[in-house]
Amino acid sequence: MRRTRPTRLATIAALAVLAPLTPLLLAEPATAAPAPLTIENPGFEEGTDGWTLTSGAGVASNKPHGGSKLAYLDAGHGKQVSQKIKVSGDGTYDFSAWIATGGTAGTFFARVNGSTAASVVLPERPTYARYTLSRISLKRGDELELAFGSGNGWINADDLMVSPSAPVDPVVSSSDPEIVEMFNWAKRKANSWVQQPGTNGPLNVDENNSAGTGTGTYGPSYWAGYAHRSGYYSRDMAHQLSGASVLGLHDANKAMLSAFAASATEEHGYYPAWSFNFDNKTKLSIDYHSPTSFVREVPATFELVEKANEAYRWSGDSAYVDDDILWDFYRHATKEFIELHDGGRPNGVAEGTGKGIFAGAASYNEAGDEPLAEAGDAIGAQYQAFRAMSALARSKGDGSLAEEFRKKADKLKSYFNSTWSGTGSGESMIRAYTTDGEPVTGWGKENSWFMPMKQIMEPGARTDAYLDYIDQQASGEGKPDNIEAISYLPDTFFAYEHSDTAWKWMRYVYDKRNDQHPVSKQGPNGDYPEVSYTLLGQTVEGLMGVEPDAPSKSLSTRSRMPSGMNWLQIKDIKVGGNTFTLRHDRASRSTLTNDTGSDSYTWEAQFPGKHPVIKIDGKKRAAHTKRVNGKTYSYVRVSVAPNQSVSAEVA
Repeated sequence: MRRTRPTRLATIAALAVLAPLTPLLLAEPATAAPAPLTIENPGFEEGTDGWTLTSGAGVASNKPHGGSKLAYLDAGHGKQVSQKIKVSGDGTYDFSAWIATGGTAGTFFARVNGSTAASVVLPERPTYARYTLSRISLKRGDELELAFGSGNGWINADDLMVSPSAPVDPVVSSSDPEIVEMFNWAKRKANSWVQQPGTNGPLNVDENNSAGTGTGTYGPSYWAGYAHRSGYYSRDMAHQLSGASVLGLHDANKAMLSAFAASATEEHGYYPAWSFNFDNKTKLSIDYHSPTSFVREVPATFELVEKANEAYRWSGDSAYVDDDILWDFYRHATKEFIELHDGGRPNGVAEGTGKGIFAGAASYNEAGDEPLAEAGDAIGAQYQAFRAMSALARSKGDGSLAEEFRKKADKLKSYFNSTWSGTGSGESMIRAYTTDGEPVTGWGKENSWFMPMKQIMEPGARTDAYLDYIDQQASGEGKPDNIEAISYLPDTFFAYEHSDTAWKWMRYVYDKRNDQHPVSKQGPNGDYPEVSYTLLGQTVEGLMGVEPDAPSKSLSTRSRMPSGMNWLQIKDIKVGGNTFTLRHDRASRSTLTNDTGSDSYTWEAQFPGKHPVIKIDGKKRAAHTKRVNGKTYSYVRVSVAPNQSVSAEVA
């Protein structure tokens, strides 16, 4: 996520774009590649350059979103600010802008060759919010026009951004219109944060440095953190990765994970840097001062290992097990990192210093003043890193290493449940230890809910009681101020099949999308990138129970729809090189269609409870059973060929 809330919010030059300032001129072999699609003067810092303005419109400096200038339109219809762009190559794009309005009926729209391709009718909202024109297809030689049209009140517009539309455009349908609306909003919003590789943008922009420290060439990446900073954060990126995978943003996931992996050097104590600019090379200066003074938090090291394995399962990209930089990171994070940071309470659990985020914090909870050495979010993340290391080693063909880390994961989980967390639940469960070795109980936000979210807690009555405690605290006085923290709660409850509670918190996050974020520069809650990405992941991995394994050409599914949702379908779930349509009818029938791709996939169709048979396309098959985090599931495995649809059903 982020450092503690900024103390000052400065203006930032064209920051919401952090994007195309000038096109990158690529070397010309036989045929020159098209330059990135760019908007001239996207933040109006050069006045009216590149823009055409009617009377009643202009450029001012009174209330910019970023930088020092903005475009304005006076109230009353007929006024316009527009720019025409000659398209140099084929592509599909999203266009976003930060807009504030003093009345209704204004517009933000795009025309292609004179015909309207997309438009947004603006509501009345006097503070800046981000609006997007999605999935506009362009051909080489097209004329694109982007424009703002006046309405019943004044309009301020600033900081436009171009995003390449995501490779995958999944479509949800359901008996419940709310999940359809939520998913459609989330995929459009999430895509709007994707950076366009090859563009030249500012580096090290933050609330204290609106101009940054120069420019760099952006690589595959997406916003993960505050929108007024020119980069992405390890914590945010880890939480957004599943949603990014749903959109097929595999290149960005790998590039961003690789940047963090390369930074986790011996000089840094095997901590990865906390944040990077969108060039995937330069550490954000607000968080990195020197090799001994940079923001670092223990859980992030482990989460990045876990999420690399998840990215591998979605993409099937062998680089996750073959690339030396990534592999060395996994090994150091699960061995030397722990050994180096286990001096206060030597027990095999990585520690923080208790001296703040620039010296190494034990927990993601930056708001507390507890000098923590060990924390629930860190030990939970360490457990999942061990499990990921085991899975990655097995895929690499190293069975011995896989077994070693399976045992390490089991041992750590046993230690947590028998010793580390004490014997109580709720208010009395231990969720951290101070640098003096004292246990800490009560509500710890991240270091409370990460324990069940990472499934280090043994299923049963104690864990169920603790989940009830988390729900009570988060619903009452313990509710976090920032929506991005609350976005973890659906994951926490899905982990133990508390689907109704998970759905409750998904709805809460979505319902609060238009509320102002506590950091005013951030805009509404929905403009914090983590919000949209997590809703995507929670729909596919949570409600639909999709567990991909592209390297093995397989996937498993189980319905985790809440009460009252009769059916849910998602079309264009991309796993490896194939796309699928998956439908659940309650918890008793699932249908998987292998829509595109050349590979047959093994589908493990899971259903809650113990069933002797499962019908496959109406024919009975003997069912197997297994325990999944404390719950009994019946399942069958069936091969689904390209262009084939298979249904599985229990009585």
